[in-house]
Formats: sequence, structure tokens, C-alpha cells
Amino acid sequence: MPAPQIAETVTGRVPQGERTRAMRARLLEACVDVLVERGWAGTSTTVVSQRAGVSRGAQLHHFPSKTDLVVAAVEHLAAVRRDELTTVVAALPEESRSTRAVLGLLADLFTGPVFAAALELWVAARSDDQLLEVVGPFERHLGRETHRLTVELLGADEEQPGVRELVQATLDLLRGLGLAQTLGDDTARRARILDQWALTLDVALDTTAPALQETR
Repeated sequence: MPAPQIAETVTGRVPQGERTRAMRARLLEACVDVLVERGWAGTSTTVVSQRAGVSRGAQLHHFPSKTDLVVAAVEHLAAVRRDELTTVVAALPEESRSTRAVLGLLADLFTGPVFAAALELWVAARSDDQLLEVVGPFERHLGRETHRLTVELLGADEEQPGVRELVQATLDLLRGLGLAQTLGDDTARRARILDQWALTLDVALDTTAPALQETR
């Protein structure tokens, strides 16, 4: 019968909005891959569009410049990784939600592609005023989001004296460990440092029980 056939044809089509979102996601993910592999200097909109399988015209329509594309890509991947992290933590059994487990999960953020790509942006922005104007606000936003997430995962009470500084010190430590990882496999040393820092936090935050509050 004609009517059902028409309905099947119509419902089988992917809406334009979904196709656009999928295309943007391919561009952003390809951009981070290229940035990590080739660095800022080796990343171009042409290479990214080819990697993503997207036409040059379509790429320029959404991201007119290299800076627009790269910053959007790092921000996109940071949001994806943050959502993945909260999902993983929420799925952890209560007995596994220790300070050390949380530090290990957070360390994954600073040894993965998000940190590597962001590091390329920071280095390039040192000598590029136009890029710095974009990267500066982005980095401040990312920093606030990461700080908020860390406070939540550790169950830290920043109204208590010194707790905010402890959280900031934790993030500084993780950034340093992430930087060390870019020079070679630092897994074993990082594990020992995180073991000791978890003990330090448990004492300082008075959390002898598992430190993670239920993720909201």
C-alpha cells in the first residue's frame, strides 16, 4: 500500500540536524587527533577535513578559521571526557569509591588526548596574541569546570580553611604528572606519587572512609 511505503521512506531518513551534529562531531574528533599527532604547526583545516571525510566547504561553513576549529575541538573533547568520567564514577561500587580511585580517574584526564591537545594550544598561544585571546578564556573556563568536578568527586568542603588550596594543589600535581607523561611512560612513578598523595588528602580532608560523595 502506498501510504505505508511513503511513511517508511520518510521515517528512514536521517534529519538534517542530526547529520549536521554528526558531521561536526567527526570534524572535532579528527581535529584533536591531528593536533595530538602533528602539533599546532602541523594542524591545518585542510588536513582535518580530509581526516574527517568532510568537504572543505562544509568545514569552513562551521569553523571559518583554524583557531575556531581547534578551540572548539578541545572544548568538545573535554566535555565528552568529563561526562565519561562522571558516568564511570557513578558506576563504581561504594567500596571502590576511595580517594585513590578518584585520583586515578582524574589522572586519566591529564594523561589523555584532552591534555595533550590543550598543551599544544597553550604552547602556541605563548607567541600568538590572537590565539591567546581565545585560549585564555577557554582555559579559565576549563580550569573552573575541572576544579568543580574535583571538589565533587573528592567530596571536599571548600568552606573549611585550606581545602580549596588542597584541591588546587591536587590539580597542579596532576598537570605536572600529565606533562611528565608527554616525555615518556611515567605510569609506575605516577602510581607511587598518587598513592602517597591519596594518603595525604585523606588525612588533610579527614576522610578515612571512602572520599567520594554520590555523583549528582
